[in-house]
Order: sequence, then structure tokens, then C-alpha cells
Amino acid sequence: MSQTPRIAFLASPTPEAQEALADLVREHGAHEPDQADVLCALGGDGFMLQTLHRHGGLGKPVYGMKLGTVGFLMNQFRPEGLLERIAAAEPAKLRPLEMLAQAESGASTASLAYNEVSLLRQTRQAAHIRIDLNGQTRVDELICDGVMVATPAGSTAYNFSAHGPILPLGSNTIALTPIAPFRPRRWRGAILKADTEVRFRVLDPYKRPVSVTADSHEIRDVVEVTIRESRDRMVTLLFDPEHNLEERILSEQFVV
Repeated sequence: MSQTPRIAFLASPTPEAQEALADLVREHGAHEPDQADVLCALGGDGFMLQTLHRHGGLGKPVYGMKLGTVGFLMNQFRPEGLLERIAAAEPAKLRPLEMLAQAESGASTASLAYNEVSLLRQTRQAAHIRIDLNGQTRVDELICDGVMVATPAGSTAYNFSAHGPILPLGSNTIALTPIAPFRPRRWRGAILKADTEVRFRVLDPYKRPVSVTADSHEIRDVVEVTIRESRDRMVTLLFDPEHNLEERILSEQFVV
């Protein structure tokens, strides 16, 4: 990164984020993402995920400032001293999950997920799902509302709400978490090595249809979903030292 970094400011459509965007561009100038040294995302966690999906392939670090409802992946919004904050920021490197979903129609869809990939029943009928890990069947039939695989960064979000574990950043693990499981009644999921290939096979998909969502990308009527950590894609988020992502994830485990 150059001594005075070129910043690409990106903002959610909310009035607060758009006002901040205009002020910051007036002060620091405007650069396109592919010409910038660092991306600055203004919004909430949803907008941060959009930014990573749209521009993660550029390999540019992303510094987020919270101007939205949820800001776990963001720093506090303070427009003053931005260059100094970016220079002092600590990096957090994240690898997304790669998902390949096959629908009843035979179409295959690939997508990335920085938080989680979740399968959910589409009707009142409970989903029946088989779970294979690295080609070996571990759960013959999970009867549930759904099931998900979450990254450490995403483990404090939907995964934690479904009573899944919080995973330390850099632990090289992923969480496999059922959503409202009925059978096996006592199974509460597993913590897996990050390089584990997880395959879900939907049993009786016509009577019990299932959809899959990778972050916010949904595919309906799936029959098989394969998930693995990406070997090629990695993104870098920048955080203020006093409140970095690793500390946030640790602190979440002591909230009562």
C-alpha cells in the first residue's frame, strides 16, 4: 500500500451512508475499486458481505465503518483521522466457503459464502438430509428444519443463533450445525477441519423440497449441495487495534 493510500469508498443506499460517502469523497477523493489500494465500505454487515462478493477477487484490503443495523464486521464510524486509522489497522484474513448446488432440474450453481451456507425446508414438511464428510456418510438421515456450515467469521451470526459453536478466527475450522433437529434428537452438530468436504443429499426432494442460501444467494429445490473452504480466494479485512475481529469473536463467548 502506498504511503497515502488511494481509497475506493463504497456505500449502502441508506441516507446516512450516502451522506458519509459524499463527505469522505470530498476530503479524500474518489477511486475505482480496481485502481485503489484499499476499499472503504460504509454500511452494515450485509453491505460488507456485498462488497466482499463484488470486489473480493481484486485482493484489496477492506476497511469497513458501521452505518447500518449490524456491524460485527465493521469499525465504528468516525470520519476524522481515517488515513491514520487505516495505517494502524490490523488485518484479518478470511477464506470463504465454496458451494456447488445441484437443483432438481439438473442445473448446477456455484457460489461463495463468507458467513455460512444454510439449507432450509421450503414447506411445512421437515427436511430429510444425508450428510457425507470427505465421501463418508456420517448422518444417514437428519430430520430438521435445516442445516448449515459456517466459517469462523460467520459463526457468531446465524450459526450461533441456531446454538452452533463460536469458532476462533484462524482456528482452521468450520461449524456444521443443524437447525431445529428432530432426529437424531441428541445430535447438535460438529466442529470440522476447514479442508473437510461437506456434502448434503436431500432425501425425498419432491415431497420435502429444500433451498440453499450462500450468504444472500438462494437456490431453490436443491437435491445435492457440496461445500468446501476455498483454496484460491482470500480476503483481508482491516480493524482498529482496540477492537479487532479476533477480540470480538472471543468476547462473544462471554456475553451472558
